[in-house]
Amino acid sequence: QVQLVESGGGLVQAGASLRLSCAASGFPFSNYHMGWFRQAPGREREFVATIERLGFSAYYADSVKGRFTISRDNAKNTAYLQMDALKPDDTAVYYCAASRDLLTAQSSQYEYWGQGTQITVSS
Repeated sequence: QVQLVESGGGLVQAGASLRLSCAASGFPFSNYHMGWFRQAPGREREFVATIERLGFSAYYADSVKGRFTISRDNAKNTAYLQMDALKPDDTAVYYCAASRDLLTAQSSQYEYWGQGTQITVSS
């Protein structure tokens, strides 16, 4: 049974940091690219970051570049999203996802999804 379980969300003030974790099980984690997406109320789900299977390459949305860092630990079957200098505009539900074939910002290419974790950034 495939599972992606996000954790680490919460309510923080602008300028704070959070680290999200995504624990994976039920599939060969190191064979999949991992991505983070987010969805704010009334908005479509949007790409945040993605990391290649072995962690050698990562790509970011312009809105988070320089503030967020995606990483992974294949020995622990876990992906991370370090979020620094958080802004109220970062408020959203954050999802991790797994893509077997493509390192991409397109959500439709990701086969597996977590249930999401809420991040709320107050001003």
